[in-house]
Amino acid sequence: MITLHNILRHELTGLDVRVEQAQNRNLNGISGLVVLETRNMVFIRTGTGVKKVAKKGVVFRFTLPSGKRVDVTGTVLVMAPEKRINMRIKR
Repeated sequence: MITLHNILRHELTGLDVRVEQAQNRNLNGISGLVVLETRNMVFIRTGTGVKKVAKKGVVFRFTLPSGKRVDVTGTVLVMAPEKRINMRIKR
């Protein structure tokens, strides 16, 4: 089950997301459903199509299936999703 504490070790595809802060101000406020994740990019389906958002320099707000929201700095997500899921997280 995906929680606030283990979101980094889970698949992001299928989660609702909103770009809270971005170095590129045009990306601020983009929201929708994560449809694909690569090493450096998150693809978000919005009402106007799929938007590509670089992970680096962005703060994402994910809505978990439980309805809770969590902010994640994109820099910690910069790696292949399959490697991130298998990594150990230091606490």
